[in-house]
Amino acid sequence: MIWPEVRKILQHQLPESVFNLWIEPLRCLAEDDQVLELAGPDRFFCSWVADHYHAAMQEALQRLEKPGVGIRFRVDPELVSDDTAGAGADGRVGKEQLRLPQMPKGRPRIRTLHPRYTFDEFMVGESNALAFTACEAIAAGGAEAEPCVFINAGTGLGKSHLAHAVAHHLYNHSPSTRLCCLTTQQLTAELVRHIRSNTMDQFKEKFQRQCDVLLVEDVQTLSGRGKTQVELAEAVDCLLENGRRVLFTGAVGPREIPDLDDGVRSRLASGLVTSINPPDMQTRRLIIQRKAAYHKLALDEEMVEFLAEKVRGDVRRLESAIVGLKAKANLRKSQPTMAMVKEVVATVVGGDGGGLSAEAIRDFVAAQFQVSVGELQSKSRKKDVAFPRQVSMYLARKLTDEALAGIGKAFNRDHSTVVHSIRVITEAVARNGSVRGQVEHLTEKLKQRQK
Repeated sequence: MIWPEVRKILQHQLPESVFNLWIEPLRCLAEDDQVLELAGPDRFFCSWVADHYHAAMQEALQRLEKPGVGIRFRVDPELVSDDTAGAGADGRVGKEQLRLPQMPKGRPRIRTLHPRYTFDEFMVGESNALAFTACEAIAAGGAEAEPCVFINAGTGLGKSHLAHAVAHHLYNHSPSTRLCCLTTQQLTAELVRHIRSNTMDQFKEKFQRQCDVLLVEDVQTLSGRGKTQVELAEAVDCLLENGRRVLFTGAVGPREIPDLDDGVRSRLASGLVTSINPPDMQTRRLIIQRKAAYHKLALDEEMVEFLAEKVRGDVRRLESAIVGLKAKANLRKSQPTMAMVKEVVATVVGGDGGGLSAEAIRDFVAAQFQVSVGELQSKSRKKDVAFPRQVSMYLARKLTDEALAGIGKAFNRDHSTVVHSIRVITEAVARNGSVRGQVEHLTEKLKQRQK
């Protein structure tokens, strides 16, 4: 093979930026003892390479003792669309639009982006600040950016919003960036298509060498997909080795994805792994105010406070409440009232919206174990205080949508203490019938109070 050897020589001779810009995109269509036929993305690109690097290529051929081989450039037939078809033997295309090197001909069609999933529309709070900052850095591509980021979040908490925001930012501010944005299911479908058509070299070229930023959503569905895991691992290795950027999103963290190769798991967790928790009270207020303004609803502070207090969990529930409130206001041809707000909350949350909270569970368990709330919030490690505290945290995690930090706050503890307490009670429930009975009894009583 002549061309790989020529590329190696040019890679040592030319500056890295020049090589990556003008030589890396070239593809060898054919080679023999008479001619080396190279394909570029368009005729402008081919003309530029022929004018500026033809001599260097001929010199490389002489070093390889192939002085009689001629070099011919043409537009890559795989990059010529139907409306610009008609490339002649010399690679000329009649009405092809000139582009800068490596400038995408159009936006990738693999993943349709939500028009409102931008950084400006994302409400930043304590529960998602790190994920937001990491995605901004990936989009900007500065030296401070972590090259590989994994965002772990439940449904409706904003992981897709941030992934789409990165894509929107790149389209608007760095249109020459080669972006691959798709779900794991789409990646698998494309892999299967290339396997069936015996064109795996094109798949590898696209995801390993012709990609600057790779965004893969729903990574938890990699479970059991062996071939997809292998190809994704190879692509990630290649991209990171060449200074490219990778963003993953998933419903669970890398360590919790079942049937995943250890090597793939290691790669997914090799960079920054961050979670998005359910929004706290202040963030819910901001989200409600933003969405109400978008839907042209006038909500006073009391309504905002009531919605933020009662509608917890994922952002989509807040969106559902605002949409329902708008529908009621339009139907009655009036501005929203507190009565309408309570009706909507009853529909979205159930009952009167008085869902359980970590504080309510803490107070209830304290009364059942005949200890004070102050003792549960104290630093006491006595068993008759520590055990009900741990049970309270376990039940708060099980019966509410509150984040670990929010649960910890009710006990003057940080999230790591909550994690430890949940693990202790989970193990105790599994091996100790007495503990299991107490927890089930408390759970049933709390559910009855919720009705």
